[in-house]
Amino acid sequence: MPVTTKKKLLLALPALMLGYLAIVACWAWASFDPAMAGAGVPPAGQLSPRQTAILTLVEDPNFFEHRGVSLAKGQGLATISSAVARDVYLYGARFSGTAGALQALYRGVFDCCKKIDLGRDLMAVVLDARLSKHEQLALYVSQVYMGTHEGRQIRGLPQAAESYLGKPLDSTTIDEFIGLVAMIKAPNAFHPLKHRAAYDTRVARVRALVAGTCRPGGWFDTQLEHCSPGPASAASRVPSPTHE
Repeated sequence: MPVTTKKKLLLALPALMLGYLAIVACWAWASFDPAMAGAGVPPAGQLSPRQTAILTLVEDPNFFEHRGVSLAKGQGLATISSAVARDVYLYGARFSGTAGALQALYRGVFDCCKKIDLGRDLMAVVLDARLSKHEQLALYVSQVYMGTHEGRQIRGLPQAAESYLGKPLDSTTIDEFIGLVAMIKAPNAFHPLKHRAAYDTRVARVRALVAGTCRPGGWFDTQLEHCSPGPASAASRVPSPTHE
């Protein structure tokens, strides 16, 4: 291939990416109302302030400050906003016509290339501009994937509490709630019944994070492999949220 042709292709790639993202943004904005009509935002208040603090500390440390995306330590590739955007836009309501064709395209791109696709992140930015943080959190709490139990998928922390602990979410202790949150990263790999040893190790690391005896080492440090149980009780050192 001639050098000039390679240069043209290299110059064209950023333009194509910008065009792709511009279409994603317009589609996400225009599709927000029909997408949310099928989402059914549950009432707020599913979590106590302390539970909210634990969940956001582990899954999205800057949730109440960022605008859909974040580079916080321990964040990894997804925020709570982007997880909700994925479920609302890509796997929630099924659109028809042009909107449906674009939805199928974006879903295919995400399934193929989620680690490098910026489309979901832009959807998260649009979602964050249109939906309050508390509504986002309520959706996340109600629909986050929590593994399989007795042959069925478990969706949401309330269903997980009933399935794995045999009690309502608002009756869980702090340590029990930490156990549920610890599963979120990989709920079948950190399954309390199927993979107890891996689950116990993960819970110990998350408990240390909550207790303040360790911190993520960087943006991609979601495994917390350097964390170990601290001397203090996690329940006694859980930070209180600053946004209620």
